[in-house]
Amino acid sequence: MMTGDSTILEVFSRCVQAIRDSKLIGRESRQDKEFHFQNWVGDRLAETGYNYETGGRNSFPDFRIVQIAEGYEVKGLAYPGREVNYDCNSQIPSGSHNGRAIFYVFGRYPATPDGDTYPVLDMVIAHGDFLNADHDYVHKNRSVKGFGSYGDIMIRDRKMYVAPTPFGLVSGLAHLQTLILPDDFPVTEDFKQVGSLARRETTTLIIGYSFDLRRNALNPETVPNPSAGREHIFRAWRLRDGPDEMVAMRETASDSDDSEESHVE
Repeated sequence: MMTGDSTILEVFSRCVQAIRDSKLIGRESRQDKEFHFQNWVGDRLAETGYNYETGGRNSFPDFRIVQIAEGYEVKGLAYPGREVNYDCNSQIPSGSHNGRAIFYVFGRYPATPDGDTYPVLDMVIAHGDFLNADHDYVHKNRSVKGFGSYGDIMIRDRKMYVAPTPFGLVSGLAHLQTLILPDDFPVTEDFKQVGSLARRETTTLIIGYSFDLRRNALNPETVPNPSAGREHIFRAWRLRDGPDEMVAMRETASDSDDSEESHVE
């Protein structure tokens, strides 16, 4: 059951054991392009005995633990395919949301399976701060009226964010199961460290943007980051009886040319 003040160690262990036991992802039909891996993760949560709530189609995160303020956001990645970044549908990644600690579950599965059941190829569960350590930004959609020759068209500013995945940031994750947590996050003796990962804050922060409709030009507004250069340290873990392969930050974050239409849950 729950270790200390967090559910994450038990949830990760259940996921790893399910992969070892060949518990397959199942999709209801070939049109099921969104919820099959999410349902697999939900089955692992059910195995833990934790009470949890499931969000709706556009809610965040996908699963909210009842006993403790934690949540799980699930991202399925078809492999081979787009894997170095993913679309965040109107919600920027973060390690905290509405007072809950957020963990991101990234799982890769075959892009062209020969049936409606198939394995989880590899998996990373990462604390949201590894993707973005800012907890202050609050996403909101806005609109402006009066566009068009008759002035009766509304322009809706519905933001889409594209964030890196752990597979794009870290080497040594392929075909394995890895847990990435903040440096001071307590773990039990059932886990072993397989790497130390540092993320350094950028020199400037984007605080706004403007869009020129005549030139179709998007222009960011930036300010110096008062925390520029600050390092956020994370540790990578696996189960004690798991592989020893070490992980490390890639030298440069990958910039992908994959289109937004590439399949990501």
